[in-house]
Amino acid sequence: QVQLVESGGGLVQAGGSLRLSCVASGRTFSSYSMGWFRQAPGKEQEFVSRMMWSDGSRVYADSVKGRFTISRDNAKNTVYLQMNSLKLEDTAVYYCAARAYESVTTTAYDYRGQGTQVTVSS
Repeated sequence: QVQLVESGGGLVQAGGSLRLSCVASGRTFSSYSMGWFRQAPGKEQEFVSRMMWSDGSRVYADSVKGRFTISRDNAKNTVYLQMNSLKLEDTAVYYCAARAYESVTTTAYDYRGQGTQVTVSS
């Protein structure tokens, strides 16, 4: 059974940092695109970042570029999202998702986790 399990969310003050983790299990993800999305209350799901597990190539949304970093730990089958200089507008539920061979998007994914809440306070 394939699972993506996110953790690391919480409450943080503006300007602070959090690191989200996504543990992938149930299959080999070496040919997958792994991504992070977020959804704020009353808003549509928004792309945050993605990377190819095989070569580590990364893409970021303009809204997080320079503040967020996506990375992976092959030994732990885990994808991370390091979030620095957090802003109020980063408040959302953050989801991890995966798609085989092609770039994962908010509307095209094979697997998605249950999400972890990130709340940024002033």
